[in-house]
Amino acid sequence: QLQASGGGLVQAGGSLRLSCAASGRAFSSYSMGWFRQAPGKEREFVAGTSWSGANTYYAVSVKGRFTISRDNAENTVYLTMNSLKPEDTATYYCAADSRGRLTSAWYEYDYWGQGTQVTVSS
Repeated sequence: QLQASGGGLVQAGGSLRLSCAASGRAFSSYSMGWFRQAPGKEREFVAGTSWSGANTYYAVSVKGRFTISRDNAENTVYLTMNSLKPEDTATYYCAADSRGRLTSAWYEYDYWGQGTQVTVSS
């Protein structure tokens, strides 16, 4: 089970840190990803990390602004978002892939959190 939190309303140029708390001992072996979906748009990959956190990858639109990290001791993955833009406004979801693959395809992920809303005002 995944529980996302940390969303909110922020002005353009501001920062937020999203958290995704996972239950279960297998978390540390799962790769993790963050996705987002804006109204009327398809779900979009944002960032992903390998089970150890050693490998990370990002969508072009957020690279250099967002950072994904994880703390396996705390069963938590984070998304630190800096220099936020109005186009980053969306519901953000964390997801887990039990097979530990590095993938940006949403359908490859087994488990999903409930989503947390991020709104960036101009």
